[in-house]
Amino acid sequence: MTQSTAADGPVRTPARTQSLTHRDPAQVSLQEALDALGDPVRRAILRMLADHPDWTLPCGSFEVPVSAATRSHHFAVLRATGLLEQRDTGPRRFNRLRRAEFDDRFPGLLDLVLHEDP
Repeated sequence: MTQSTAADGPVRTPARTQSLTHRDPAQVSLQEALDALGDPVRRAILRMLADHPDWTLPCGSFEVPVSAATRSHHFAVLRATGLLEQRDTGPRRFNRLRRAEFDDRFPGLLDLVLHEDP
């Protein structure tokens, strides 16, 4: 799979990025959103993302009290509920909080999570 860029022409998308699925928050039910937001580790990940510019935090930089495999599962849940977008740059996977998209679907819900006292 290739993507076009205006300045550089086509660039290859890494194979592992091609396997990522990013769900549109408009397709997410309220119950799915609440289930994803119900976990304290996922809420901590979202708060960390909200405190940093898009695409600046790789997955390994999140200090959460779980194993790497469990952390990967949490990222997958956040991606599956439209809260998170990920892309690979070299050997690292970077993250973006899809705040505007999620807020369009569930106004105010993410604000409650981001302003919660951990």
